[in-house]
Parts: sequence; structure tokens; C-alpha cells
Amino acid sequence: MTLKGLDDLDRYILHELQRDAKETSSKEIAEAMDVSPSTVRKRIDRLEDKGVITGYHAEVDYGKAGYQLHMQIVCTAPIPDREDLGRQALEILGVVAVREIATGEENLLVSVVARDNDDLTRIAGELSALGLAVSDEQLVRKERFTAYQGFVTATESASGGNSSDPP
Repeated sequence: MTLKGLDDLDRYILHELQRDAKETSSKEIAEAMDVSPSTVRKRIDRLEDKGVITGYHAEVDYGKAGYQLHMQIVCTAPIPDREDLGRQALEILGVVAVREIATGEENLLVSVVARDNDDLTRIAGELSALGLAVSDEQLVRKERFTAYQGFVTATESASGGNSSDPP
């Protein structure tokens, strides 16, 4: 499924789930788009089956949860091994996310959560043992997310407004 395969309802569903998947109901989406809740549920199932929706995630304030070090570790992986090494990195205790960068050096961004410097040193050592070259460590002060506004642009144009303005 590609963007061309998505219609206004699909894009609106994606936007609303990105905005707040926990509090957004099929009924609310259905009312905003003038369809039935069962239609919305079927669309969500289809988007999940096609791999467009890959999961639902809680945003966590790691500091409040007792983990004072939220770091981004910048790594270099051999291009042919990057995807596999990224998957392996996710298995390390403390690694919470991995982003693959398309090409070049510093092509794997690894987000980690650690209790202290010893924990951080262990994680960096395990990443190195996988074959990743660690080139930088950056302390993450705060991370914010928002829903992609492009999902509702076509819907806004068609309806003359956006009933899903983020809070």
C-alpha cells in the first residue's frame, strides 16, 4: 500500500491515531468523517494488515520513571549489515529505539535509557560488540511528537476545515 492507495478516510484515521491513539475512538472518527464506526474499524484493520500502521506506542518521560540518562548514540554500521545490526541493537537492555539513516557514515541512531554512567557504558560496549562503531553520544533533554499534518491536508481542503486540530 502506498500513499496513492490511501483515501481521505485512511489519512484522517492515521492522523487521529498519531495524535492520540489511546483516546481516539472509532466512533469519533466515524462522526467526523460521516461513516459508520464499523467502517473505521475495518479500515484500521486493513491499515494494520498492510503494514501502514505498525504499532501503538506510549510516550514515556524517562526522567520521571527514574532513568536520568536518555541518550542518542550515533553509530556507523556497514551498509549491508545495517538493518540486521539495528534489529540486534533493539535486543540490548536499555535500547528503546533505532533509526536507520539512508547512507554514509553515522547511519544508525540508537536511543537508549540508562540509570547511570555504568549502565550507559555497558550499553555502548554491547553496541560495539555487535560491530557498530560508536561515534557520538548525545544527551536527550526532551523529545516531542506530533501527528503528521499532511494526512489531513486533503480532508481539510475537501471539508473546508480541520475537525482534528491537535491540542
